Amino acid sequence: MQKFITKSPEETERLAERIANTLEGTELIAMFGDLGAGKTAFTRGLAKGLGIDDGVSSPTFALVHEYSGKYTVYHFDMYRVTSWDDLYTTGFFDYMDSGVMVIEWSENIVDFLPENRINITIKHLSENEREITVEGAREI
Repeated sequence: MQKFITKSPEETERLAERIANTLEGTELIAMFGDLGAGKTAFTRGLAKGLGIDDGVSSPTFALVHEYSGKYTVYHFDMYRVTSWDDLYTTGFFDYMDSGVMVIEWSENIVDFLPENRINITIKHLSENEREITVEGAREI
């Protein structure tokens, strides 16, 4: 487990860029954190680290956004998904092993996620500071 403190959204993005450099292309990244914790900022940095220039935004209403770069990134928002049936109907399992899957609100589906994943937990420390815990990733 690795822990980091970031002091701005830009620092959170830079940390995610560093993590992107350790990826091999088929990881599942489960993100945990309250509303406004910085999950989308983290995903923006991850995408940038993979050469993705598209504007990254939360897929709240679309459920998934797809971005192309060094690897394809599938950015999911599981805020409203709370059961196996909900998850299955999203087509979620069709994306497995076909790119990097980044999942916001993993709390809602954690029982259905594979054990072999990267967990990112983001906690508010203050208005701008975040504690980011990374489990299952290579050392950065």
